[in-house]
Amino acid sequence: MALNYIWVGFFLIAFIIGLIRLVFFGDTEIFMHLVKAMFDSSKSSVMDIALPLAGNMALWLGIMNIGEKAGAIKFISRIVGPFFSRLFPGVPKDHPATGNIMMSFSANLLGLDNAATPLGLKAIDSLQELNPDKETASNAQIMYLVLLTSGLQILPVTIIAQRAILHATDPTDIFIPCIIATYVSAVAGMLLVAIKQKIKIWDPVIISWVGGITACITLMVWYFTKYLTKDEIGLVSKVVSNLLLFLVPVIFITGAMIRKINVFEVFIEGAKRGFETSVKIIPYLVAMLVGIAVFRACGALDYMNNGVRWVCVQFNFDTRFVDAMPVAYMKPLSGSGSKGMMINVMQTFGPNSFAGRLGCIFNGSSDTTFYIVALYFGSVGIKKSRYAIPAGLFADLAGIIAAIFVAYLFFG
Repeated sequence: MALNYIWVGFFLIAFIIGLIRLVFFGDTEIFMHLVKAMFDSSKSSVMDIALPLAGNMALWLGIMNIGEKAGAIKFISRIVGPFFSRLFPGVPKDHPATGNIMMSFSANLLGLDNAATPLGLKAIDSLQELNPDKETASNAQIMYLVLLTSGLQILPVTIIAQRAILHATDPTDIFIPCIIATYVSAVAGMLLVAIKQKIKIWDPVIISWVGGITACITLMVWYFTKYLTKDEIGLVSKVVSNLLLFLVPVIFITGAMIRKINVFEVFIEGAKRGFETSVKIIPYLVAMLVGIAVFRACGALDYMNNGVRWVCVQFNFDTRFVDAMPVAYMKPLSGSGSKGMMINVMQTFGPNSFAGRLGCIFNGSSDTTFYIVALYFGSVGIKKSRYAIPAGLFADLAGIIAAIFVAYLFFG
């Protein structure tokens, strides 16, 4: 129901703002822009997202099917089972869903966008197998999606690359702030859902795993900043992420060959499901992206920004962060939209400006909550998302606040 009200709100708000602009400001082209936004976004959601995604889905679901037959997914499940059995108490310790979730999180951590979505859809599908009410999101699915929408990432390769393209003096200077902001978002989302689901967050296993992950991230950041130059950080990020991305299918294929499995046939079997899933999610993609497009085209984001700036002025707050806020507004709605906003902020104010850097941190601090909920739940036929969206937005808000604080801390 939450997604229903939000989607309806996009259109009603766009219509009211459009009517005001037409009647009171004489903007005779506003509805032309809104109609154009509808048609352009409906086309791009299929041609630019769904069809390219079909190829990635076929590839990665084929590879994941090989991993399942080779026993790799169950092996991963046994390793992370103690932690996930407490964080996802509804998922049996050795169930393939645990391995699928871990693979999905790994792709997100490394910023591997092409692999992350197919692996994520595979994970939500495996959780759906355990869901007693197929139209209502289970506790495990909500926890998974909220952690996913936090956008936890340790190698923001695409953001660094975009800053380099725009000739930033130091493209990697947002590396540590991005990690801090996205980690705060992930922990905040996890704690909220854990409290809601009455999960014992002070369990020694949860504390040790979260503490271990925190220590690993801290150690990696320390090593990168102390022993690598700025150019080397970008190079290592690019090489490691792509090496690991290619290493996964190699390991799965090798394991399948050892077990004397017909690798090619198993791949084709999984790839067929990838294409079917891609076709199934098209209506959900079109619905969500069209709603976001009209909301953006009516100028609502600009009015929101002007309102935030006015409030800051009244309280004599520093308003430099407001210039980057459009990225924060757009991030829960659209990944491509927030990336476009990030680039626009850097082009307008400069990649080395406070706003330019903060826009990048915003983009790396969380993920696209509405898009992910619509896409992932839609792919398995879930109609009742329960509190997944409010919890995801809470994680986004925590990431936004953390991003602002670390931006002032690092860049003044």
